[in-house]
Amino acid sequence: MHKPDEEKTAFTTDQGLYCYTVMPFGLKNAGATYQRLVNKMFARQIGRNMEVYVDDMLTKSITADRHTDDLRETFDVLVRYGMKLNPAKCVFGVPSGRFLGYQVHQRGIEVNLEKIQALAKMDSPRTLKDVQKLTGCLASPSRFIAKSTDRCLPFFKALKKERESSGMRIAKRLSRP
Repeated sequence: MHKPDEEKTAFTTDQGLYCYTVMPFGLKNAGATYQRLVNKMFARQIGRNMEVYVDDMLTKSITADRHTDDLRETFDVLVRYGMKLNPAKCVFGVPSGRFLGYQVHQRGIEVNLEKIQALAKMDSPRTLKDVQKLTGCLASPSRFIAKSTDRCLPFFKALKKERESSGMRIAKRLSRP
């Protein structure tokens, strides 16, 4: 937390007045502020040997012998900005793993098989809520499905039609004397 901004996070308890010295994620825009910070911190690395999404960080390397140098660069940035990692959440030297719900490995990014299995086990949508649930489940793996927007268009049209018709009912209800 920026020292002059600590007083803006003040709160009162029975024992007195307190303020945060680190940014709590419950504050409004804390996530966006933190994302901006890590984007600035790792600007030279993002896309090249690092991916960052809020507090999920992935240091990637083309070759195994290059990985030590890439990790050193990442740790140097963390030290320079006074950031700390939770050792319980860190994994090092793995050839593949999950990152933001995707499977990441040498060949690139693949869809998480658990998400595909959940889609395969879903019943056919019968209600508006079922269609909404289906479109939500399709959002993540859509980048791996050829012409996914074309294939999902009937679902989106059904949702739009329902939204418009419910909006019409509300407008008619409001216009009555």
